[in-house]
Amino acid sequence: MYRANPRWERRYLVSVWALDLTGIALAVGLVAAFEVRYRQGSATEMAVAAALALPAWTLAISFCRGYQTRYLGAGGTELHRVGIATVSVTGSAAFVCYAAEAMSLRNGVVVALPAAAVLTLAGRVGAQWTLNRLRRHGRCRHRVLVVGSAEAVTTLIGLVRRSPAAGWDVVGVCLDRHTGRRRSDRPEGSGPDLLDVPVIGTLDDVSDAISKVDATAMAVAGAADLDGARLRRLMWELEGSSVHVLVASALTDVTGPRVSMQPVAGLPLIKVEEPELTGTRRLVKASFDRIVGSLAVIMLAPVFAAIALTVRLRTPGPAFFRQTRAGRKGRRFTMYKFRSMYVDAEARREEVRVLVDDPDNLLFKIRTDPRVTPTGRFLRKWSLDELPQLLNVANGTMSLVGPRPPLPDEVDRYGDDTRRRLMVKPGITGIWQVSGRSDLSWEESVRLDLGYVENWSLAFDFTIIWRTVAAVIRREGAY
Repeated sequence: MYRANPRWERRYLVSVWALDLTGIALAVGLVAAFEVRYRQGSATEMAVAAALALPAWTLAISFCRGYQTRYLGAGGTELHRVGIATVSVTGSAAFVCYAAEAMSLRNGVVVALPAAAVLTLAGRVGAQWTLNRLRRHGRCRHRVLVVGSAEAVTTLIGLVRRSPAAGWDVVGVCLDRHTGRRRSDRPEGSGPDLLDVPVIGTLDDVSDAISKVDATAMAVAGAADLDGARLRRLMWELEGSSVHVLVASALTDVTGPRVSMQPVAGLPLIKVEEPELTGTRRLVKASFDRIVGSLAVIMLAPVFAAIALTVRLRTPGPAFFRQTRAGRKGRRFTMYKFRSMYVDAEARREEVRVLVDDPDNLLFKIRTDPRVTPTGRFLRKWSLDELPQLLNVANGTMSLVGPRPPLPDEVDRYGDDTRRRLMVKPGITGIWQVSGRSDLSWEESVRLDLGYVENWSLAFDFTIIWRTVAAVIRREGAY
């Protein structure tokens, strides 16, 4: 009745399995050869250890669900499961070697298994990068049937289309129908097609719709009529079909460390903690920012000097651009950038307003702004104009990662929800930077920033920094 795992998913599984075996084989083989050649270790013992390490490594990853298709290509979730497996194997092997007093193997365990862990994680990162690249070119994607109300389905489809790396092709929609609600009462666009996606039927037609559109995944988005019992029965029908089922939480943008499961009277409830806006972790983040910012300014001093000299020689005016921005709790500070516009740019602001891409957007952005100098265009292309913001990080007015630093006149027009962006320091980079930058709408930029404020963590910060490097290299939304 239903389609099995798509072919690309099976190929990806075989590829990561081969990469895992290659990582452990390479690490163990090199260390074993070194021990036998230079330390007169027992070749037999090394061969036995290598033979045991290969299956033990893959079995541990499998036991930690590192080969389950629902986690493959899932970013940090996949890496977390592989990391747990590698730590478990390394610890177990070290204990066995020391307990058995296998002197010739102890050095190998200390070196080989951590090296294998690094190679395995590197292989997974490379596989994810390749998968995301293929998805951006329309390959290796899931065929998704979206179920829910017209409003929720429309929102989800819009988000998915802005994130090609998610790997979703929405191929059909099943809409809920409230009692007494006529078809004519639905929002505009919820007829035969919804955002150019065919409406297959209602909640009663989900099983048939999955077969009809050959879906490999089903996403439930805000279906009021799909209660727990009805969803459970639907999932029973899908058992053995390899169709992934994803349910959008009603707790929009609340994820990560704030959310945990807590059983009460046999009922699994979701416990949501308050966002961590103060405390030890915030102190660690602030200290890390200042230390890294100060070191970066010192190490990049020659680069600063070269760019400043180029800006001064190519166009008249200062090398640095200073602008007042709103920081944490709305406190104003001076933000530094390399000047990328002509000196009369502010005076020409009203003149070029007719060129703004979205007049209703609070962000004043123009894709081909005539006020940008040729040198400035190059600096913006590679985000080099933002390097002086490291001075703001070093003096504590900005963070490495955070919401976009707004202008004071933007803050004056903020609503109550948007004002929550000011609960943390603005950042040089942020989730907005790695999700489209200037190509984002105002609403999407606010949603991403609020999501960061609500769910920030140090691990999330490091992930954003890593993704920023890729975004700069691809030059996405930079103008």
